[in-house]
Amino acid sequence: MKKLLAIVMAMFVCVAVVKADNEVPVTVNELPATAQTFINTHFKDKKVALAKKETGFFELSYDVIFTDGNKLEFDRNGNWKEVNCKYSSVPAAVVPQQISDYVKANYAGINILSIEKDDREYEVRLANRVELTFTLQFQLLDIDMD
Repeated sequence: MKKLLAIVMAMFVCVAVVKADNEVPVTVNELPATAQTFINTHFKDKKVALAKKETGFFELSYDVIFTDGNKLEFDRNGNWKEVNCKYSSVPAAVVPQQISDYVKANYAGINILSIEKDDREYEVRLANRVELTFTLQFQLLDIDMD
C-alpha cells in the first residue's frame, strides 16, 4: 500500500512539474487590458515580434518581445514587472520620478536601459553597465558595477 501511495505521489509531482513551465504564444489583444494600455502608451510605434503567456507552478506572466529587441514582462494582471530596452532608453514616464532624479543627479547623461520591479525592490541597469537597486520606497540599497 505504501508503494502504491508513493507511486501515485511521484506521478502527481511529475505531472505538476511538467505543467509548471508552459509557454503559449498569444496575440497582443489577449494580454490583460493594463498591459495593452502600457504598450499603446509607451511602445505604440514598436512592432511586436512575439507575445507569450507563461504559466509557472503558482505564477502567471506575460512576455512581449519587439522586433527591435526590446522586451517587456507583465504579471497576471498586466502590471509591468520588467522593461528591457537593449538599444534605447526605458521611456521616462515608466521610471519612477525618484529613481529618475537619482540617476540624473549621479549619472548625468547616462540612459536607463532596463528597470525591473518585484515585491521588494527596483533594479535599474544603466548604459554604463552600472546596476542600481532601490527599495520600493526609493532608497538606494546597492550599486553594482559590472
